[in-house]
Amino acid sequence: MPTERFDFDAPAGYRLSGRIELPDAPVRGWALFAHCFTCGKDGLAAVRIGRALARAGIGVLRFDFAGLGGSGGEFAGGFGADAADLIAAYAAMAAADRAPGLLIGHSFGGAAALAAAADMPAVKAVATIAAPFDIAHVLHQIGDAGVAVIETQGSAEVQLAGRPFTIGKAFIDDLRHQDQGARIAKIGRALMVMHAPRDEVVGIDHATRIFLAARHPRSFVSLDDADHLLTRTADAEYAASVIAAWAARYMPPVEETRSEGQPGEVFAEETRAGKFQLAMRAGGIRFLADEPEGVGGLGSGPTPYDLLSAALAACTTMTLRLYADQKGWPVDRIATAVGHTKRAGQKPADLFTRRITIEGAIDAEQRARMLDIAGRCPVHRTLEAGSAFERVSDAAEVAAESVAAHARDMAGVTARQGVS
Repeated sequence: MPTERFDFDAPAGYRLSGRIELPDAPVRGWALFAHCFTCGKDGLAAVRIGRALARAGIGVLRFDFAGLGGSGGEFAGGFGADAADLIAAYAAMAAADRAPGLLIGHSFGGAAALAAAADMPAVKAVATIAAPFDIAHVLHQIGDAGVAVIETQGSAEVQLAGRPFTIGKAFIDDLRHQDQGARIAKIGRALMVMHAPRDEVVGIDHATRIFLAARHPRSFVSLDDADHLLTRTADAEYAASVIAAWAARYMPPVEETRSEGQPGEVFAEETRAGKFQLAMRAGGIRFLADEPEGVGGLGSGPTPYDLLSAALAACTTMTLRLYADQKGWPVDRIATAVGHTKRAGQKPADLFTRRITIEGAIDAEQRARMLDIAGRCPVHRTLEAGSAFERVSDAAEVAAESVAAHARDMAGVTARQGVS
């Protein structure tokens, strides 16, 4: 999955470090992701959700808040500073012609997203994951004893997620003086609240309070038995798929068609749902490929041999339509069914069966000629002749020549047959 470095300046002058997960074509829109407290842009949830959304055509910027990862500034500089940095991220994306229509916040980042959304004009939808309603809830990670030391001494070093951080009294005071309920009531965007009922870090009551404070359109999605950080891949993938489906309503529609000059590669990538399920891209559209349940798959899509048979069926039908139209014959509709079997002990072992239906006022001779022409389609010839294979290390080296070559094959079908 291609990732682009995307650094930008915070309002306070320090540099913030980000990465954009570039979306698969066609691009449906852009999103901004705010990570959880101390997690950083490279946390499991941020990366997995960002990449899953990118596969769905939604590009995602994830960045480190101040004092974390590659970003400058001071960690725990204040909740207001985090919200301001989130708004700066939005502005940087908008300046790059990638204005986000979707804002996503995880845990403390969800609270920041709720606070910042009103200052992001292009954002139409906000999704929170395990977000606290009471922002001061984050102080539970510091502990009562740690908070007491900070309030007495003005600042103290505390351990958070196994790392030392210096927290000042101003940060604690800032958290305690936030009216999140009023912000949520005035957010003016579609809101989806995602939370696991058994979240042991931020209780489900926080999701209830966020939901009740919001106005319609609002939605709640249970994350079932997911943990707070979505450490299981399946939980992050589920959250991303739900967000992508929900947010599609608030993004401009994209017609998924092959554009002129689009590379002719077919792309297959594991979804990690089940043993064999693949996310496929071909000809400007997306679909799933899989194996039947009987051999360990989910049965969620065509098998590789189904797809090979589909190529022969499609090419046969297109070739016959091209031939009938050139001859001016009154053919109304053509349909082709292709099956594939393996023959033990025979050469060649692969057998393709083809059943062709031709509707129209043509005579027996014309029908017989069309059935003969079916054996001349480009995919039939490719399967019959065999193919050479070459590994290409860089996808950028693959040109669109295969698309043009197939078009030439189709256009030259009748010429190669030498039939008047």
